Amino acid sequence: MAARLLFFGLFLAFGGAIGSWLGADRGAEAGLVAGAVLWFTFETERGLRVLRWLRRGEAASPPRLGGLWGEAGDRMRRAMLQREREVQETRRRLEEFLSAIQRSPNGVVLLDPQGRIEWANDTAAAQFGLDPQRDLQQHIVNLLREPDFSAYYQGRNYAEDIVIAAPGSSAARPRKLAVRLHPYGEGRLLMLARDVTAVEQAEVMRRDFVANVSHEIRTPLTVLAGFVETLQSLDLPAEERGRYLQLMAQQAQRMQTLVSDLLTLSRLEGSPLPGAGEWTPVAPLLAQCEQDARSVAAALGKTLDLRFEPAPRARISGVATELASAFSNLASNAVRYTPDGGSVVVRARLADEGRLEFTVRDTGPGIAPEHIPRLTERFYRVDRSRSRETGGTGLGLAIVKHVAQRHGGELKIESRPGAGSTFSIELPAARVRSEAPADALQG
Repeated sequence: MAARLLFFGLFLAFGGAIGSWLGADRGAEAGLVAGAVLWFTFETERGLRVLRWLRRGEAASPPRLGGLWGEAGDRMRRAMLQREREVQETRRRLEEFLSAIQRSPNGVVLLDPQGRIEWANDTAAAQFGLDPQRDLQQHIVNLLREPDFSAYYQGRNYAEDIVIAAPGSSAARPRKLAVRLHPYGEGRLLMLARDVTAVEQAEVMRRDFVANVSHEIRTPLTVLAGFVETLQSLDLPAEERGRYLQLMAQQAQRMQTLVSDLLTLSRLEGSPLPGAGEWTPVAPLLAQCEQDARSVAAALGKTLDLRFEPAPRARISGVATELASAFSNLASNAVRYTPDGGSVVVRARLADEGRLEFTVRDTGPGIAPEHIPRLTERFYRVDRSRSRETGGTGLGLAIVKHVAQRHGGELKIESRPGAGSTFSIELPAARVRSEAPADALQG
């Protein structure tokens, strides 16, 4: 500040001296005024340079000035640089935040106070069929034409989620979304959406499972209760009493088989995957499978052409009891559903690339294409009345599928109505060890 006053004094002194030299006392006064005007003009020009620099917004190239304006310009330059750094940092954080939201597995939509879309991530665009650019500033209710959502939006009670059908959902491929609105800012709304199709399907499966188990157990219990009441209230001949007791034993066995299958499924789902330390020869597994299949045929009083081809000289890595259960389930199912006089052929062979293929082919009634994808669902039956007659629990193929998947394999089903069925379990080469010569691998 002292330098500024000194500089001003020099302008006045210089102006006064020139004026006095030119015009005595009155010239000195005029010189003082002229010096003051020159100083003011000089300072104004310096200030304008600073102003023009500020208007350009170029913090990196301030005007080179000394004195007060130079210090002011330097301070403003540092303030502008600091502000730019803060803006860049804020922008970087915002971009990182938006990038994180963009990659969120949940849909995120920002709505203005009027309910118009301000921003949406790609997940929300896919869930609701939106175009993140074209649909900006469109009202969400106009784009999401779901009556339940419209009522939810208008009700202004956002304490809980609402589950709606996703756009494009159909009976064949249902999709469900859980949507919730969260107020924020000055009247704005944050809309979050997550795909709950799998959760909804799991809940439906759980309800169906409980209902099916209850039904499967209630039926034999009802029969048993009826026979017990009859035996308690009537004095029956020994022959008729024996027949009733035999039927009761059959129903009890049916419940025991059902409980056993349920426990098997529970064990398969809850236990760790089989290791590679236990190697079981294929031949004993097929022998057990044949014994079980012939027992089922005898129990049903069927005469079938039941053929088991020779087992390959190989071993399988896995849990022997699980593999035996899967093989026996396929063979026993074929026996149950093949009519008297038909044929069932069971074969295990080493396929290409060292895989093992276990196949059961029957001459049964066959299965319509629409039923095949659902055959491995628990308690799913193509013909419920026929399943009751054959004694199936509706869990056999579910067990087979779980065993195959636990051993890295796959269950394949081929069938046509009137042309029989072929069920195959394919196990990967990593779980198969051949004991045959190299030229006998394709057998």
